[in-house]
Amino acid sequence: MGVLTSLKEKLNQESRSGETAGMEKDPDVTRLFYATDVHGSSACWRKFVNSADFYDADVLVLGGDTTGKAIFPIVDEGDRYTYSRQGDEHTIDSDDELDEFIDSLKNTGYYPYVMDESEYEHLQSADDAEERQNEIFLSKMKERIHEWIDFADERLDDTPVYACPGNDDPFEIDEVWQESEQIDLVEGEVVDIGEGYEMASTGWTHPTPWDTDREEPEEQLRDRLERVVSGIDDYDRAIFNFHEPPYDSQLDEAPELDEELRPKFGAQSTEPVGSEAVRNVIEEYQPPLSLHGHIHESRGHTKIGDTDAINPGSVYSEGSLQGAIVDLQPKVDVVGLVRG
Repeated sequence: MGVLTSLKEKLNQESRSGETAGMEKDPDVTRLFYATDVHGSSACWRKFVNSADFYDADVLVLGGDTTGKAIFPIVDEGDRYTYSRQGDEHTIDSDDELDEFIDSLKNTGYYPYVMDESEYEHLQSADDAEERQNEIFLSKMKERIHEWIDFADERLDDTPVYACPGNDDPFEIDEVWQESEQIDLVEGEVVDIGEGYEMASTGWTHPTPWDTDREEPEEQLRDRLERVVSGIDDYDRAIFNFHEPPYDSQLDEAPELDEELRPKFGAQSTEPVGSEAVRNVIEEYQPPLSLHGHIHESRGHTKIGDTDAINPGSVYSEGSLQGAIVDLQPKVDVVGLVRG
């Protein structure tokens, strides 16, 4: 947590008119820490859990896309280990070096998988290669979540933790999160998180170019959002935890893509890619706070009518956690966006 220590010093020096205010908290206030899109990064997960103590947070909320994007194959050749990265072949000569490399992969969201040469060849060309790859991928996702649950159980006492899967998360991981007594999976639910505030959550999005697990047309997404928020008693003390940001909100700016899904103009050209359904629901019900993610590069805090809308963004591949600190008082106070 050395990076976070220097961050705390920086935060305490900044005025409330800057990116964030100081860390002092009224003991009667419920403080919420929100992060999202950790994509399998164990470093980000550890920092997320440790944020309860570091930021004096009473509630932790993890937004969608908890799982990583890729298996990282490592071949055991008997007297050494080999792997390929960006077209170059690399060699590992000792078990200690292997352990260190595996930890670095976990911290940046990969799922390292060590296999012998015969299994590696099988996964390249066998008829059932794709099926077996998917089995390994899902198994590694579940294994990582079990590790995260164990870490949270060790570090947290009574701090409530709410997690919501995102569009990239396969449905099979839900049952693993549900095994935890410390962490509540809140997809499609409304939960009381303190100070009379209720949080409504869903990780579903409108269609993406990558055809992910939890996405649907805008009309169906609007129906889903309406079902979720219908469980709220008082919209003046509501929090919407929707993975997808609202359309044209400055929280949904992503690189414009060509027909091959490659960024145009060196990723210098951006366009709004959020959901109109999400925006419409926020505009209709005007909760004091809405929490979003999904678009990693669109970190920010904006207003939609009377609603404070936040996307802390994500740089999970660097093992760095971005988050938002919000104090729930008689009114919502967005303390600021942080990174560590």
